[in-house]
Amino acid sequence: MEQNEKDEINQSEENILDNNDQKEEQSVSSSEDNIAPAVDLEAKVAELNDKYLRLYSEFDNYRKRTIKEKSDIIRSAGEDVFKAVIPTIDDFERAIKANESVTDAAPIKEGMVLIYNKLKASCISKGLEAMESAGKPFDADIMEAITHIPSPSDDMKGKVIDEIEKGYKLGDKVIRFAKVVVGN
Repeated sequence: MEQNEKDEINQSEENILDNNDQKEEQSVSSSEDNIAPAVDLEAKVAELNDKYLRLYSEFDNYRKRTIKEKSDIIRSAGEDVFKAVIPTIDDFERAIKANESVTDAAPIKEGMVLIYNKLKASCISKGLEAMESAGKPFDADIMEAITHIPSPSDDMKGKVIDEIEKGYKLGDKVIRFAKVVVGN
């Protein structure tokens, strides 16, 4: 019996050793499994960081490009207006040169009216519109009251008596408020 007991003890010891070896192998394989996901995570983080940097660079380039385009548009925005006004300036220069030897005022007046009409037509073609305010009720959104005077009649109270400077709109936007005298 003693021999059987010794054999059982040896068998138990071998089983314990085998179990320990299996546990070590499992721990080694599980640590390798843990290393593989860690490497995968680092690669994924590097990939996402690269994508982020590229996206940020693209956005920064877009922002710079749009700023440049806006400044170019602002710089050249008045070009059409100046192209329309330059012929009128040429007409004024020719009129001044022609008026040096003229003694009669009638041709000078006629020339000034022609140049005025040409300039006005150029401005209207670009969307400039004069606002009429004389005799209308005072509107603070499009008019600026310079002074108040006693109205000549009761129906003119709160209305524009005189227009000192015309107001102008470009499309729907007021670009110069009319300066008016209001009756009270």
